[in-house]
Amino acid sequence: MFQPKIPTMPQPSGLVTPPVVVQPTTITPGTPAPAPVAAPVPSRPVVQLTPGTAVALVGAGTAVVLVIGTVLVSLLLAVAVTSASVAVCAVVLRSLIASDAKRR
Repeated sequence: MFQPKIPTMPQPSGLVTPPVVVQPTTITPGTPAPAPVAAPVPSRPVVQLTPGTAVALVGAGTAVVLVIGTVLVSLLLAVAVTSASVAVCAVVLRSLIASDAKRR
């Protein structure tokens, strides 16, 4: 039951051709390849920071930090509110179970 059943193929499907014999070829030495010429290294443009771009970079960095901080604080606040509501529900349920046990 747990052994795989391999299908048997009585005859091969498709065309069957005998293997082709490959004849070895002789290698004749030719002229050596010329040495590669080193390409000139392109010089990278130098980035110059002007006062305007420095202010823009500082402003963009500040905006990114404020956005990420806001997102993280809101996630922390959501976790705090959820845990507080679960704690209140636990206290209410405990009170209901305790009052029900006193009545019996």
